Amino acid sequence: MFGRIKPLDAILATAEKKSLHRSLGAFQLTMLGIGAVIGTGIFVLTAEAAQKAGPGMMISFIIAGVVCAVAALCYAEMSSMVPVSGSAYTYSYAVMGEVIAWMVGWALILEYAVAAGAVSVGWSGYMIGYVEHAFGVDVSDALTLGPLDGGTINLPAMVIALLVTMLLIRGTKESATVNALLVAVKIIALIAFIVLAIPVMSMEKFEPFAPLGFGGISAAAASIFFAYVGFDAVSTAAEETRNPQRNMPIGLIGSLGICTIFYLLVASGVIGTVGAQPVMGPGGEVLEPGSRELAEQCGLIADQAVVCSKEALAWVLREIGWPQIGNLVGLAAILALPSVILMMMFGQTRIFFVMSRDGLLPEAFSRIHPRFQTPHVITIITGIAVALFAGFFPVGQLANISNSGTLFAFAAVSIAVMVLRRTDPNRMRPFRTPAVMVVAPLSIVGCMYLFWSLDEKSKVLFGIWALMGLVVYYTYSRKRSHVGQGLVEVHEEDPDIPPKPVPNLPGASID
Repeated sequence: MFGRIKPLDAILATAEKKSLHRSLGAFQLTMLGIGAVIGTGIFVLTAEAAQKAGPGMMISFIIAGVVCAVAALCYAEMSSMVPVSGSAYTYSYAVMGEVIAWMVGWALILEYAVAAGAVSVGWSGYMIGYVEHAFGVDVSDALTLGPLDGGTINLPAMVIALLVTMLLIRGTKESATVNALLVAVKIIALIAFIVLAIPVMSMEKFEPFAPLGFGGISAAAASIFFAYVGFDAVSTAAEETRNPQRNMPIGLIGSLGICTIFYLLVASGVIGTVGAQPVMGPGGEVLEPGSRELAEQCGLIADQAVVCSKEALAWVLREIGWPQIGNLVGLAAILALPSVILMMMFGQTRIFFVMSRDGLLPEAFSRIHPRFQTPHVITIITGIAVALFAGFFPVGQLANISNSGTLFAFAAVSIAVMVLRRTDPNRMRPFRTPAVMVVAPLSIVGCMYLFWSLDEKSKVLFGIWALMGLVVYYTYSRKRSHVGQGLVEVHEEDPDIPPKPVPNLPGASID
C-alpha cells in the first residue's frame, strides 16, 4: 500500500531541468500570502461564525489561526526542502507513497472545486446587495439564493463561475499589476471597515460572549478555517522564489500573522457595533447557518441581524451610518473575488493535470487545446461542477465541505515532515520546523479537531468522496500509474503544461 514512492531526487531533478525563473522575494511572497488568505472567508463567513458562536467567534479566529500556524511551519520545511510544484500531493508522493498521494490529490480536488463554488456564492451575495442598495432595486431571492437558503437557484453565482471558466479556456492571464491592485483593494476595504467600526464599539455587545458554549466556538472555528486557507499557495511558488530557504518561511508565517490581526480587528468591529448574537428558532432552538429555517426567521425580523446578511461587512457599515462606504466595500468584494475563483479553478485543473500526467487519471484530462494551449477538457468539466455547486448550495456548507479536504491535506503534510525526518535525516533542510516532534503532532491533532467540529453533513460527504476515490484508484489508477509501471519521468521539456499561475497572479486569493 505504501510501496510506490516517487523518488524525491527525481522530483527535485524535475525542478532543476525546468529551470523556472526565480524572481519572488520575501515581500512578494508575503503579499501573495495575504492576497491568498484574505477573501471570501472574512467578507462572507463572519455572519456564519456569528450564528454558530456569537461574539465567541473571536476565539474561533484564534483557534483556526493557531492550527494554520503550526501547519504553516510544517509546510515551510517541506517547501524549502522540496521547492517544486504540486504542494501536498507532491510531498505525499515522495514520502508516503502513491495511495496517500492519490488520496491527498483527491482531497485537493474537493478543496479547490467546492471552494471555487463557495467564492462564487460569496460574490453573488455582495453583487446583489450592491445592486439593491446602489440602484434602489429589489432583486428576487428565487433567482439569487439556492434552495437551502430560501430561494430556487443562485444564477449570479453560476454565471460568474462559467465566465471564469471561459477565461481559463482562452488562457487569459491577469497581469501581476492588476492582481497587486486587487490585493490593495481588499486590504483598503478592510482597513476602512476597521477605522470606521472600531471607534463606535460598545463592550456591552460582547455579552453573552459564548451563547452556544464552547461547542459553538469549535463549530465556528471549523468554518472560519476557510478564511485562512490559501497560505499553502505560497508553497506552490517555491520554484519561482529567490533563496527559498529564507524567503518561504517568511512569506508563509508573516502573511498568516498579518491576516490574523486583520481578522480579529474586523470581527471586533462587527461584534462591537451591531452585535453578533445567533438568531434562534421560535422555540429557542439553534438554527443551522444557510438553512431555510434561518432564512424564515430572518424574514420575520426583516433581516435586521448580521447573521442574516449575505454581505456582512457592507451591511454593518450601512447600519452604523456609512451607507456609501458600505457600498464601496461591497464593490471592492465584487471586483476582487472573481480573481479568487480564477485561482481556485486554475488550481483544480492543475491538480487534475499533474495527476493525469502521472497516469493516475485519464490522459484526456491533460489534453491541450490546439489554439489556446490550455487543458480545456478538464477546465470545462471543472467549470460545470463549480457552477452547479454555486447554484444550489449555501456558502457555509460549501466552505465546510472544502475545509474537510483541506484539513486532510494539511495533516498529510505534517505527517510527511515527521516521516522524512526519520527516513532521510541527512537531506539538506534549509528551514527546519522548530520542535518538529511537538509542532507536527499539534498540527495533526488541530486538523483532526477542526475536522471533527465540522457539521455532520460535511463529514459524511467527505467520507463518501474518499470512498469514491479509493474505488477509482483500485479500479483504474493503480494499474495505469507511471510509477507502478516503472516510469519515473523527469519531464525535461513540458511544452504542454499550462502556465503556472503564481508568478503572474501574486494577488490571487484562495479563499
